[in-house]
Amino acid sequence: MLQLTRDGEYAVRAVLHLAAHEDRVSLINEISEAQDVPKSYLSKIMQSLTRAGLVKSRRGAKGGFFLARPAASITLRETIEAVEGPIHLNVCLIKKGECPKDEVCPVHPVWREAQKKLFEVLEGKTMQDLVKDAETIRKRNARKLAQAR
Repeated sequence: MLQLTRDGEYAVRAVLHLAAHEDRVSLINEISEAQDVPKSYLSKIMQSLTRAGLVKSRRGAKGGFFLARPAASITLRETIEAVEGPIHLNVCLIKKGECPKDEVCPVHPVWREAQKKLFEVLEGKTMQDLVKDAETIRKRNARKLAQAR
């Protein structure tokens, strides 16, 4: 089964939180509580995001985390790969020759096309896009709730 790991999911949640609060520094406790991610687990995720250059941290009384660059320039793919490593749908896509059958396998071109499409989707969504999408969902749900009353 192809599935995003908990690390990837938590990384997306953390970066999305920082993107939604791009105008300020966020404390680890705040991110943890708002995104329902255990603080100790989140600390490791934030280290990976910092090493990848997506997040910066500031120490001290006004310390915390913030995006290293604008949310509009951070894609969903690079957020996931910051903690998961490179995405490969199959071993044959890691590099040419990794699988001895990649030249003769009838499924290899299908894996390659599927991975290409996946990359297009993940690279086509920025954290800024997702913040806007979240706001749209929030407004729609608020309207539905108001109509139900």
